Order: sequence, then structure tokens, then C-alpha cells
Amino acid sequence: MLIRLVATSLPLIALPALAAEPRMATGITNVGPAAFIFTIAGALLLTLVFRSTARHVMRIVTARIGALRIRRALEARSRDVLHDFILPGAYGGLTKIDHAILTAGGILCIQTKHYNGIVFGDADEPQWSNVDGTLRRRFLNPLIQNEGRRRALQNVVPDVPVANVVVFTGSVEFPTPPPKNVLRVADLDNFIAKFVFGPSKVKDWDAAWLTVRSAALTDEATRKDLQAQIA
Repeated sequence: MLIRLVATSLPLIALPALAAEPRMATGITNVGPAAFIFTIAGALLLTLVFRSTARHVMRIVTARIGALRIRRALEARSRDVLHDFILPGAYGGLTKIDHAILTAGGILCIQTKHYNGIVFGDADEPQWSNVDGTLRRRFLNPLIQNEGRRRALQNVVPDVPVANVVVFTGSVEFPTPPPKNVLRVADLDNFIAKFVFGPSKVKDWDAAWLTVRSAALTDEATRKDLQAQIA
């Protein structure tokens, strides 16, 4: 009788001991809901930062490639080409000209713009628009912007015709025909070949171009002055 009571009481004594044993922790329950949410948010933030950085780097690389394409196209057309130089501004101060090339009838004053996607804008609008995927932005009308540069170059050689030209180096589309003298870099060579200036009284083109080269400023001190002016 005593033995039977002891035997039947053993499970009753063991049950509390088993219930007191700690549960095995899993990764998710151990981290906790708040920490888990912060981890996911951090991963998403890093993804967005990486995409933004990659897009910025790609934009810089493709812009430099576009600038190189313009240089090669211009230098293939003429030996009389200048890149990235500074002149006294038409309205005071200093101004930077991206490219200038001497052609048979005058000088093209070229400003480059690097955008991808679709570009909207009329010749007389103060700002143009660019839509690239989900990104939409507005920028100054490059024709108006470059007109001051064209006039600065014109002041150096008053008797030489100087044309205002804007070249887009990115992969852009124009939903309507772009304004006159606005083109893609792929069309630059053909544009120069067919461009017609008005009548000119210039007899010595070499002397005219030498005047431009002499006026062009490229030294570091002048570049610092221009940066200070912009700032």
C-alpha cells in the first residue's frame, strides 16, 4: 500500500520541475518587435542611400563622357577650338564659356547641359523642365543663360558673327521640336556642317581667332575669382 502511494506521487512531484524549465529563445522573439522594425527601416534607408549615391555617380560619369564626346566632335571639325575658358562678362564680372569653335562663317559659342529623360521648354521661357522617370525638376533656360556668354565673346571680336548654341549631352528626348540652335550631342557634327551665319566683313579669320585666344583666361587665380563671384 505504501509503495503504491509513493509510485503514484512521483509524477505529481516531477510536473512542477518540468514547468519551471526556461523556454528556448528564437531569434525574432529575442530581438523584440521594436528592434526588428528598426532593423528593417535601417536596411531600407541604406538601400535608398545606395541608390541615390549610385545615381549621382552615374550622372557624373555620363556627363564627363558627354563632355568628351563634344570635345572630340569639335576638334574633328576644326583645329580652332577652345574649351572651358573665362572672359570678362558682358554685364560686368566674369563668365565661363564651355566651348567655342571657329567655322567658315563665324564662331559658335556652345553651352553644354547634361540631362536624361524628357526636356520641355520654349526659347522665351525663363525656365525649362526635365522629367526623368519619377524625378521632375526645373532649370534655367540655357539659351537665355548662354546669351550673356555669347555677348561676352562678341565683345572680344565685334566684327565676327557669334552664334548661341546649346548641346545636351545626356539621353534626352524633346516632345516637340526644340528651339533653334538646341540639339543633342549626336547631332553636333551635322549641325556644324550645315550651320549658316549671316554676312561677315571679316577678312583675316586667323587674326580674329588669335584675338579670342589671347582674351581667353584659364589661370587658376581667375577661376577662383569666378567661383567667388558665383558664391
